[in-house]
Amino acid sequence: MAVQVLIPTPLQKFTNDEASVEVTATSVDGLLDSLEERYPGIKGRLCDEGGKLRRFLNVYVNSEDIRFLQNQATPLQDGDEVSIVPAVAGG
Repeated sequence: MAVQVLIPTPLQKFTNDEASVEVTATSVDGLLDSLEERYPGIKGRLCDEGGKLRRFLNVYVNSEDIRFLQNQATPLQDGDEVSIVPAVAGG
């Protein structure tokens, strides 16, 4: 299934400066593996050593936060849009 992934600026160095890439995946976990296969090193920036998404990242599937869906097991369908958004803090 073709899924569009929106890549944040700090990670675009892994995707040859592409802000949006298309990968094949049936879940968010599969998407992370597909990204790593195509862009080596990117998964280490997205996930911790246990394979869980890092705390400072928010991931959305069609504008829905995966934390309110099935987290990394969230299923994906053909044409879905996945946004990877670094958390912003400040004061």
